[in-house]
Amino acid sequence: MKMKGRAIIFREYGNPAEVAFCEEIEEREMGKGEVLVRLLAAPINPADLNVLEGKYGKLPKLPAVVGVEGVGRVEAISEDVEGIAVGDMVLLPLGYGTWREVGVVKADLLWVVPAGIGAEQASMLGINPPTALRMLRDFVDLNAGDWVIQNAANSGVGRAVIGMAREAGLRTVNVVRRVELIDELKALGADVVLVDGESLSAEIVAATGDAPARLALNAVGGESALRMAVALATSGTVVTYGAMGRKPLRIPNGLLIFKDIRWRGFWISKWYGEASRGEIGEMQAEIFRLSISGVITVPVEGVYALADVKLALERAACGERSGKILFGGGKG
Repeated sequence: MKMKGRAIIFREYGNPAEVAFCEEIEEREMGKGEVLVRLLAAPINPADLNVLEGKYGKLPKLPAVVGVEGVGRVEAISEDVEGIAVGDMVLLPLGYGTWREVGVVKADLLWVVPAGIGAEQASMLGINPPTALRMLRDFVDLNAGDWVIQNAANSGVGRAVIGMAREAGLRTVNVVRRVELIDELKALGADVVLVDGESLSAEIVAATGDAPARLALNAVGGESALRMAVALATSGTVVTYGAMGRKPLRIPNGLLIFKDIRWRGFWISKWYGEASRGEIGEMQAEIFRLSISGVITVPVEGVYALADVKLALERAACGERSGKILFGGGKG
């Protein structure tokens, strides 16, 4: 028996609030190795907005259902499914299109969320925390006491970096655009919080006591990334994972020749595509542990019904929010 439910569909690229619509769709029937899940919560990430604009690294065939990540409740399973039961809360897979009330998913793409994590926080564990963890682990061999510099420090990734770094004994310099964020991020465990500006490089050096920082995480681009790079130690690495400032990187020759600064990129979707199920499971178990212990947490400003897609997308596009915007499908 096929299920019907509402979903957020788009048929052309453009302004997110103008091209996305909530419509009723019919889901395909559940087949072998599949489960039926009902949405509990799904965030609006920058990647979702980029997809709607047609500016993401991988774009779906249109028309398509939007939504990079989310969490749902299992309502039915096929007879051959093991390890998942009706009633389980599960992370929804990348590429599924999570902004839908109900859908059919392959069971081997799901991860059961353990007790102790609510639906709202669970819905945000598939993209940003894994991105933070991989960038802290996979590019530079860091030791306790080392400094990490990052911009967009109040973002979902930025907050995860702060918590993970603190647990690992690393110290962080966190760059933001608004002075009112300083106390908030320090309360999360940030060692240093600076407001971006022309003197940022010198302020970073002063704040760290000229200690060698070998890793910078860039989600903004433009001058912000350059200022962090200037403050890095010789042979330091800048990892770019976002472009919120919508300005390209302009790298002075001197940073390459005289300081040997390395410039790398990271995309969590690519990492998932290349990792084994075992590697993903090991990482996901750690992410769950960090969430349960409160090391990683993201404030939520508002939860919207799928039918209120226009209002939700307009709010998500605002730069000065107090937290994440989610779509909610039910109680966790």
